[in-house]
Amino acid sequence: MTTTEPRINFGKHAAGFYGAMAHLDQAATKELDNAGIDVLLRELVRIRASQLNGCAFCIDMHTKDARAAGETEQRIYALTAWRETPFFSDRERAALALAESVTLMPQTHVPDADFEEAAGQFSETELAALISLIVTINAWNGIGVTTRAFVPGSYQP
Repeated sequence: MTTTEPRINFGKHAAGFYGAMAHLDQAATKELDNAGIDVLLRELVRIRASQLNGCAFCIDMHTKDARAAGETEQRIYALTAWRETPFFSDRERAALALAESVTLMPQTHVPDADFEEAAGQFSETELAALISLIVTINAWNGIGVTTRAFVPGSYQP
């Protein structure tokens, strides 16, 4: 089995920033809680963004968290092809489309159609919380992929 060696201990060498990221994550989670965004939807968004970014640690972490919260294996496996399956609600589809558009922002510039679809499924408070989640997971993915500081399989829920 091939393992990826961490490039740098990011938390040790950028402790202030790492702590700020942890606070950002807590703030996003609080917004999600306040808006009543379902835990399963949160995890689907985190997984999908992490798949697009290729963050092995976050994929490992959030698929485990999704299973622990009651998500089905079928939906987790189908997430890479969510548009082609009947397994996701309109609300979930809107959130996943927005997550993809924001994650791929340099290519997509978040099309009006994706934003409007999400705005049609979520209140402004929910939409703001969802955007907070997407921005936060993309930031974590950026750290994880760049530094390889997180070893997949090391996360235990």
